[in-house]
Amino acid sequence: MHARNLHRSRYNFSELIAANPALSRFVACNEHGIETIDFSDPHAVKELNKALLAAYYDVSDWDIPKNYLCPPVPGRADYIHNIADLLAASNNGNIPEGESVGGLDIGVGANCIYPLIGNSVYGWSFVGTDIDPEALENCSDIIRRNPHLTDLISLQQQMNSRFIFKDIIQPADKFAFTICNPPFHASAEDAAKGTLRKISNLEGEKATEATLNFGGQHHELWCEGGEMAFITQMIYESVRYPKQVFWFTTLVSKFSNLKAIYKLLNKVNAVSVKTIEMSQGQKSSRMVAWTFLSETQQTEWKF
Repeated sequence: MHARNLHRSRYNFSELIAANPALSRFVACNEHGIETIDFSDPHAVKELNKALLAAYYDVSDWDIPKNYLCPPVPGRADYIHNIADLLAASNNGNIPEGESVGGLDIGVGANCIYPLIGNSVYGWSFVGTDIDPEALENCSDIIRRNPHLTDLISLQQQMNSRFIFKDIIQPADKFAFTICNPPFHASAEDAAKGTLRKISNLEGEKATEATLNFGGQHHELWCEGGEMAFITQMIYESVRYPKQVFWFTTLVSKFSNLKAIYKLLNKVNAVSVKTIEMSQGQKSSRMVAWTFLSETQQTEWKF
């Protein structure tokens, strides 16, 4: 994990239970005498998230509707910290902080997790977009229940699921970065198989029932063509906003997709492309970032 990630060591369950007492009934000692939770239990995972957000990110009241994606906070924090390093590299090594640094979260979901962490740690402001009005309504509820976020996180529905940036980025908008965790399965069947593999890894034995420990609506988990199709669309659309976004970024779950992604970015004449490897436990991923700004334009960018 990133050096600034607060979750590099074991969870302090005493501290977390103090932040969210409901977590206590899910905490038990494993065979090594170490306190933990059952990470295959979606209720336990949600209560852990509530505790982490309350204890470390100043989010005192957070919840998500049933069957929506409940993201692992440590991994999401890693993405935010790596974006901070990316921005610092173009800012004399200093991480730009404060609400003047704007991020665009593509697929904010019902959890609003990237804006919550990014604002808490670096003070950034965010626009969160999604095609799902129920997800956006829940994000709106989270913001209302944490009023210090009211002027720092705004929400916008993407009305046309064929597009990503179109009708979202307006002519006067400027974003320091975009952030995205794309749906990486190509079908519901693939998503179910992936869930079985994940649960089998967590439980140490073969799972036969696809209980989603982290939840997820179909558009959060899969889309036609999978991860590669989604990122391809994102790359082609990004060309239309070369001076309005400093860094376009996305998670890439499948290493095998990188070659095609690099080829596409070369085709659209991206000026700079960076790949940052990330890992959490047995899970490995990476962030790919690209910009159309020249070196001079990057230097002149005002955070």
